[in-house]
Amino acid sequence: MRNWELIIEMNLLEIKNTNKKFGDIDAARHISFGCKKGSILCLLGPSGCGKTTLLRIIAGLEKEDSGDVFLEGNRINHIPSYQRNFGFMFQDVALFPHKNVLENIVFGLLIQKMPRSESKKKALEFLKIVGLPGFENKRVDTLSGGEKQRVALARSLAPSPVLLMLDEPLGSLDRGLRERLLADLKTILKTTGTTSIFVTHDQVEAFAIADRIAVMREGKIEQIDTPENLFARPDGKFVAEFLGFKNIVQGRGIEKNLIETEIGRFRIKNNGFEAVSLLIRPEGIQIFDGTRQISQDTHVLLKGKVKTSLFQGSHFLMTVLVNNHFLLSLNIPAQGFKPGDGDPITVAVDLDSVQIMQAPMP
Repeated sequence: MRNWELIIEMNLLEIKNTNKKFGDIDAARHISFGCKKGSILCLLGPSGCGKTTLLRIIAGLEKEDSGDVFLEGNRINHIPSYQRNFGFMFQDVALFPHKNVLENIVFGLLIQKMPRSESKKKALEFLKIVGLPGFENKRVDTLSGGEKQRVALARSLAPSPVLLMLDEPLGSLDRGLRERLLADLKTILKTTGTTSIFVTHDQVEAFAIADRIAVMREGKIEQIDTPENLFARPDGKFVAEFLGFKNIVQGRGIEKNLIETEIGRFRIKNNGFEAVSLLIRPEGIQIFDGTRQISQDTHVLLKGKVKTSLFQGSHFLMTVLVNNHFLLSLNIPAQGFKPGDGDPITVAVDLDSVQIMQAPMP
């Protein structure tokens, strides 16, 4: 048995070498990944990166040019979307405005030929699960945006789909409501054991809900990992910048453990790479005021001047102009020493906070 066939046996869903083009545009390029039963996989990336196209291919709503989709080890490319037993939840909830809440949820169960009395009982159970008990007789057009999303979730979950697909389901809601619903959504999916694929362009959403995240760009998966590993070790400039990291500098290895960059030399192990990108994590940068000694074995001192300092509540987001052209971002506590814009400054970079990314900056 080949290795990828062994992987299929371990996952509920498996995508193997899937490709899709629209004219000259690669919407999916050699996509391969798996999704374990009961897990939440997030497809994360900017608009136009191919995440929705990939979701539609998995759902059977879009025909791939090549590649395979396996469900529980069985190839399902030829199976129509309506026979795949997948659930869907979109940003546009698409509820029936002329039906009440109960009728909206029961609709899919009746299509499955479930008896009406049993359908009603199950619909009422899922209204409780999504936190809307007693809402069954309410008109859909009287509900708030968050309530409509909960009804849409109940409608998607009630038929017990083998896989739930969520495409920017919270995108139309304000930030506060989105954060509250996101926490509830994860709890509901985990409580019901629903295997899910969640599409978003928002890294905060992805990190909050996912067991694994696949970061996409131009139809390709750049990196797939757990949220913790992805944040700790982004693989390449695109992933790092998309996750919000700003301090990325190009360097070259001049000795086995020494890298020359545009802002200074960093004595860290570089595994012999000639060209690298360095990610300097903001938590590893501190203002150096000369009151304590810094070892050159553990830190690098960089001189510059304060460019901007923005109040963020608990801290200031500061940018420091180093070597007259590179902007280094760091966070400093709101309480304590705060240089003004244009002031000269020295910062200490902890070498443990510097990560080598092999791919050079383009």
